[in-house]
Amino acid sequence: MVTIGMNYEVREGKAEAFERKFALVLEAMRTLPAHAHTELFKSVGAPGRYLIVSEWHSREGFDAFIASEAFHRVTDWGASAILASRPRHEVYGDTANSAPAGRCPVAHAVR
Repeated sequence: MVTIGMNYEVREGKAEAFERKFALVLEAMRTLPAHAHTELFKSVGAPGRYLIVSEWHSREGFDAFIASEAFHRVTDWGASAILASRPRHEVYGDTANSAPAGRCPVAHAVR
């Protein structure tokens, strides 16, 4: 299992559109065998900041998703109409290969 953090900065007034598009992308992700679970979090202190925490059965499954044509169509739309800056994706940990048993992959990834 690998956990990915996807950080997004949304333009003022575009939060609702971002959240609607995220819901559509999430529906598509749920059909992917490599996808396990995803949650969207919104910053309390900075309303335009979002964090998507996504769990995948393998890093290769996530990489295939972000290399897909469907993902590129969504990100191209977001870059031109919704996002204030380029998204940042962070790998928090790969529980199968890097985090010791019982350890949080996020805690393990920060050294």
